[in-house]
Amino acid sequence: MHQFVIQDIFKLFTLGGDGTEGSGVTFAFTNSSLFMVATVAIISLYLILSTGSKSLVPGRAQLLSELMYEFVANMVRSAAGTAGMKFFPLVFCLFTFIFVANMLGMVPYFFTVTSHIIVTFALSMLVFLTVVIYGFVKNGPKFLKLFVPSGVPGYILPIVAPIEFISFMSRPISLSVRLFGNILAGHITLKVFTGFIVTMSSLGFLGILGSALPLIMAIALTGLEFLVGAVQAYVFAVLTCMYLNDAIHPSH
Repeated sequence: MHQFVIQDIFKLFTLGGDGTEGSGVTFAFTNSSLFMVATVAIISLYLILSTGSKSLVPGRAQLLSELMYEFVANMVRSAAGTAGMKFFPLVFCLFTFIFVANMLGMVPYFFTVTSHIIVTFALSMLVFLTVVIYGFVKNGPKFLKLFVPSGVPGYILPIVAPIEFISFMSRPISLSVRLFGNILAGHITLKVFTGFIVTMSSLGFLGILGSALPLIMAIALTGLEFLVGAVQAYVFAVLTCMYLNDAIHPSH
């Protein structure tokens, strides 16, 4: 599990404590912070450099940027309608951040920020609070219609409404655990199979021959992990659009 350990690169400052080692709350720039900054820097630099020329006939880099824009824009329109386009920057940032972070995590000796529940939970809470705040600002008390599905007989509302409320409040948990669990489990599985290769190769000629099976599995799992990283970014963005649609149209 050492690949998931957060390590301090340098300390920033300490709040509280008596000055002894380990006392107070220490704020530090960690390997997780480094790769989050690197993720944002890569996305920003690519988009700035690829779209800076604004050519009528786009090159490959500009074309890829435009395809990403259209991909996310179509996702928002299909899930939240035209009114949901005001949240396009949020959804685009979430999708590209998670996607690039997952791809960076596939590079050997790099750190995968989405394998930590605190990161995915923070992203989920950003979505959840946006939905709640905007829902009440736009709709007022009518936002509570979200917990009263249309067409439900009044005599079973006391049962249905609490279920809808619990389901709504569990969204940050399900959204964060889905991303965290898939990335963590995939990396651990890949690590196990690559460990088998090293262990079996040390057993001599027969061990080297036997290591071919975990090697094939490791290659297949690597390809699968790239796919999972992309799919999980897409799923997170799609669910974000669906939740935003509840804030825009709570009675639907």
